[in-house]
Amino acid sequence: MSFGALHVARTGLDAQGFRMQVIANNLANVNTTGFKRDRASFETLSYQLMTAPGAPSSAENRYATGLNLGTGVALNGTARIDTQGTFATTGNGLDVAIDGAGYFQVEMPDGRTGYTRAGNFGRAPDGTIVTSDGKPVTPAIQIPEDATNVSIGADGTVSATGADGTMTELGRIEIARFANPAGLQAIGGNLLVETQASGAPQVGGAGEEGRGTLRGGMLEGSNVNVVEELVDMIETQRAYEVNSKMISATDEIIKNASQTL
Repeated sequence: MSFGALHVARTGLDAQGFRMQVIANNLANVNTTGFKRDRASFETLSYQLMTAPGAPSSAENRYATGLNLGTGVALNGTARIDTQGTFATTGNGLDVAIDGAGYFQVEMPDGRTGYTRAGNFGRAPDGTIVTSDGKPVTPAIQIPEDATNVSIGADGTVSATGADGTMTELGRIEIARFANPAGLQAIGGNLLVETQASGAPQVGGAGEEGRGTLRGGMLEGSNVNVVEELVDMIETQRAYEVNSKMISATDEIIKNASQTL
């Protein structure tokens, strides 16, 4: 039985270690544009059924509750919390934030489409609108070399002033939304990719069919609440310490039992 307690406590240490890693990642990305915090979720491991409820305890009686011993806990997933981040005005015409549901589309080097909430875009040498690390935004929009006063409207329309002083529409940024955005897989670089769990992207204009509107000249900050994360960190630390003490106490019981025998 003592060895079982050691195993259970070890699973508790592992679980709290994973949770601490999730919290650390949230805090590390507190200033990452468009970052969404993660939350660790756990599940019980299988139970050892020693005596089933309702089993005969004598010729005339039955157990009311039975005997069922748990074997510990395991991490069963991390859930991305897709609440809105705070908006910050930058004054940069190519900065844009999504107010509501949806993701910008980005063409990745392997030809796949990546999805991101980070709208800190720039202009490539050929005028194409790209992410901060040079990945083209899709659908492709090219800004003429002599264009000035580039702006992005609430519906995703990209406009600029030409050499002759007239305002010209250059294209429209489209937004993708998913039936289950929590099913998107994070791959780093502020990018997510489609999975079977997320469903296929539903692409269209900003502000249409449940998609969020765009805020030009602004960026969406992370939705990490530092105070909440610190509270979770302290709670996780205490839980880790308790499981560690459980291992020490169980080990002491085993030593005493061995000496007695």
